[in-house]
Amino acid sequence: MSPNKDKGGAHLIFPAGNLADVTDAPSDRLANTSVPIHPPLAARWSPRAFDAAAIVTSEQLTAVLEAARWAATWGQRQPVRFIVGRRGGQTGADAADETFTTLAGLLKRGNSYAHAASALILVCADEGEDERTARYAAVDAGAAIAQLTIEAVSRGLIAHPMAGFDVDGARAAFGVPDGVRPFAVVALGHLGDYATADEAIAERDSRPRERLALEQVAFTGRWGNPL
Repeated sequence: MSPNKDKGGAHLIFPAGNLADVTDAPSDRLANTSVPIHPPLAARWSPRAFDAAAIVTSEQLTAVLEAARWAATWGQRQPVRFIVGRRGGQTGADAADETFTTLAGLLKRGNSYAHAASALILVCADEGEDERTARYAAVDAGAAIAQLTIEAVSRGLIAHPMAGFDVDGARAAFGVPDGVRPFAVVALGHLGDYATADEAIAERDSRPRERLALEQVAFTGRWGNPL
């Protein structure tokens, strides 16, 4: 069994009336929410089956990075930085630049599926001078990753953030300065064909999408008291 890619339509209507192309969002991957939410948010998931023959265009890559650049940032610190590696392009889908090859080599074994992605993006953030700025740096990095991911979905791409990589190796390989923390690697690309995907990946990606009920995560008054 694999995720169903037939959604019955190429576009979804934004609340504001704009259109978002989310054709690569399988119908059984859409979030089951109590009220309607923004279509790319509902369509966001973290597949592991990347189309190794596909490429991400320069415009698409620029767009997701712009979305991340404009994420919320405390006090205008703007601590988040990106190191980008690409695979594919004019030299062919199998050709990877040095940055992509290095990032792919730093991934933990369980994330080896990302070797088929079209781009790998290392997300780092300057933790600043104390615990306070370090906390805000983590918040900013998370916000940037979220916006990058949603922009990708809105353009018919998939994005899979991963924390399973060699952090110290990334520091050394890319000359990441002291005080700057590598938080995650985001794999970016197009959804692959589950008919030819690794069986283990197809099985994992076909599992039901589940979240705790809203009353289990949203409280009021005191901890554990449902909103």
